[in-house]
Amino acid sequence: MKNLRDMLLQSGISEVIGSSDLEIHSLHFDSRKVNPGTLFFAVKGTTFDGHQFIPQAIAAGAVAIVCEAPPDKLQEGITYVVAEDSGYAQGIMADIFYDHPSRKLQLTGVTGTNGKTTTVTLLSDLFRALGYKTGLISTIQNKINDTILPATHTTPDSITLNEILATMVSEGCTHCFMEVSSHAISQHRIAGLAFCGGIFTNITHDHLDYHKDFASYVKAKKNFFDNLPAGAFALTNKDDKNGLVMLQNTQAAKLTYSMVAMADFRCRIIENRFEGLHLSVDGTECWIKLIGLFNAYNILTVYATAVLLGQDKQQVLTLLSGFEPVNGRFNPIRSKNGITAIVDYAHTPDALKNVLETIQAIRTGNEKIITVVGAGGNRDTTKRPIMAKTVGNLSDWVILTSDNPRFEDPELILEEMKKGIEVQDARKILVIVNRKEAIKAACALASKGDILLVAGKGHETYQDVQGVKHPFDDKKILTEILGTEK
Repeated sequence: MKNLRDMLLQSGISEVIGSSDLEIHSLHFDSRKVNPGTLFFAVKGTTFDGHQFIPQAIAAGAVAIVCEAPPDKLQEGITYVVAEDSGYAQGIMADIFYDHPSRKLQLTGVTGTNGKTTTVTLLSDLFRALGYKTGLISTIQNKINDTILPATHTTPDSITLNEILATMVSEGCTHCFMEVSSHAISQHRIAGLAFCGGIFTNITHDHLDYHKDFASYVKAKKNFFDNLPAGAFALTNKDDKNGLVMLQNTQAAKLTYSMVAMADFRCRIIENRFEGLHLSVDGTECWIKLIGLFNAYNILTVYATAVLLGQDKQQVLTLLSGFEPVNGRFNPIRSKNGITAIVDYAHTPDALKNVLETIQAIRTGNEKIITVVGAGGNRDTTKRPIMAKTVGNLSDWVILTSDNPRFEDPELILEEMKKGIEVQDARKILVIVNRKEAIKAACALASKGDILLVAGKGHETYQDVQGVKHPFDDKKILTEILGTEK
């Protein structure tokens, strides 16, 4: 519970209609969750404008409203706080309400198109192995030490986020590793948080349904680094063409990592096999169970971050060498008939290219590469033909199928994907809308030694169709069809 006047003084918001001497019991931006004593935030979203639900929030017991424009008719006894941006105000005031939890632990944020989940998960596991109590905020799950919390967004809303961070502090966590999505940056979900460090992995074609153009997408990522404080570190991938852009206006200490150029942290692949990677990291050789160039980058990122957080280099590499791949990220399944199936979350053109080029580099002979892939509905439509073109170029057979169609017609999604198929690749493309049937067909096409990639869903155990999440697990289905190696 907090006094509204104290919250306003700390937030710098000065325009108030009504009394500010109120005890606030809870914060909400969803009018359906409001209860007596709530401070309600009327936030303009992509689908709904929270200002429309102010009457419902008041009826449910809200005592104060944060809004960008007060209603024409003010209700007596209700306090209206006028902010330039309700979403930003929500982040700042949530931080205050929960007593600035991000200042009480070391919060590290990871942003980029690909690699965020693997990076934060490995960092959390690493610091647990080093003896620390840690928190994790990721696409797959949120964790407080060993307690798993469900994850509905890559980065939660600012109220939920601060509540989780406050619980981490109360549970004794000293570190938290968090995915920071471009949506979260643009929507001010991280407003008010105190980061000790920020990491940039890469940026490729994605989320243009929201950001409209690539320049805006880059700018959203860059804003995260622009707002890092002077005492923090900003670690960027020097090999990405936009990597150094992230550092242009940051006050944080600027550091780089690279696989090919001179940088503060460097890595070289000595050997790349389905069993793992033999790496040289800053001159020290190690064996890692993860696979592929993109995972070499992930390992280098984790190593560099741990060193920047004060950990011993040799101990970090020793511990990393024992870690298994993150769930849904290049998970190989060895079948009893000699087929290797790989489940991966890749759902962007660049991620698919990375996974398939890794497979191309590892295969030793005439093994066929068979790819099963779709594209999510109600998401960036411009990447669909590019995804199909990419898998067509790098696979021997491609089966286009349904992903999470959400509220779109899956057949129309696949028609958009097919537009990207080049003439020379058309003969090796099959379209099977039903995802389970598509996986069955891919298994039937495969012979001993062949490599089957099922991409797009990774860790997900559902298929989202018309707002209903039906049970669906790529790994489980592959195991049922192929069996596993004894």
